[in-house]
Amino acid sequence: MQKSRCTVLSGWMGDASGFMIPVNVFPSVETILHCSGWMWQSLVVYCQFLMLQVIRLSNPGVLCAVAITSWILMAISVSAVPTNTVNPVAQIQSVLRAQQEAWNHGDIDGFMNGYARSPSTIFVSEDTIRRGWETVRDRYRQKYSDRGKMGTLTFAEIEITLLSPDSAVVLGRWSLERAKDRPHGRFTLIFKRLSEGWRIVHDHTSAAQ
Repeated sequence: MQKSRCTVLSGWMGDASGFMIPVNVFPSVETILHCSGWMWQSLVVYCQFLMLQVIRLSNPGVLCAVAITSWILMAISVSAVPTNTVNPVAQIQSVLRAQQEAWNHGDIDGFMNGYARSPSTIFVSEDTIRRGWETVRDRYRQKYSDRGKMGTLTFAEIEITLLSPDSAVVLGRWSLERAKDRPHGRFTLIFKRLSEGWRIVHDHTSAAQ
C-alpha cells in the first residue's frame, strides 16, 4: 500500500483492562479513538477513501457491518443534495414550440393545450376581451375554420422574463404564411406554473396594419 493513503496499526488486543488512546491517522481527521479491550486479536487498518474514511477490520463480520453503514451514510449524503430543476425558460419555450407545431398540423385543440384550462384565462385582441379557456378556443375555431385560414404559424423574437419562480411574461412576434397574405403582429403572454406545467393565463395579441 502507499504510505500516503493508508496507515497500518497492529497489536494484541486481548487485555481486558480497556483504555482509550487518541491516535491521529489522517491530516483531515483531528482524532480517532483507538479502543483496546476484550476483542479479537486483530489487525486494524485505517483506509482513506475519496468521500469518507472507513475503518476496516480483518474480521469479516465487522467488515460487513462497516460496509453497510458506509453505504447508508453515502445514500443519506447523496439524497441530501438538492436535485437540479428544469430551467423554467426552457419549459416555456417548449410550450410555445408545441403550440406552433400543433397549429401547423391544423390542431387547434393541441394549440390550446398551451393555455390554462380555466374560466379565468384571458385573451385580448383588438378591442375585445374574452374570458375562459373554452371561449378562447371557440374564437380560434371560428376565425380559423380551415387549413387555408390557419396557414403556417411562426413565432419569433421571443423574450422571456421570469417574474417569480411561478410566473413569467413573454414578448414575441407572430406571423402566418398563407396563400394570399402574410398577417403578422406582436403578443404579450403571462405564464404561470400550474400543476400541469407552465401555461398561458393572459394573452394580449395584436395584428399589424
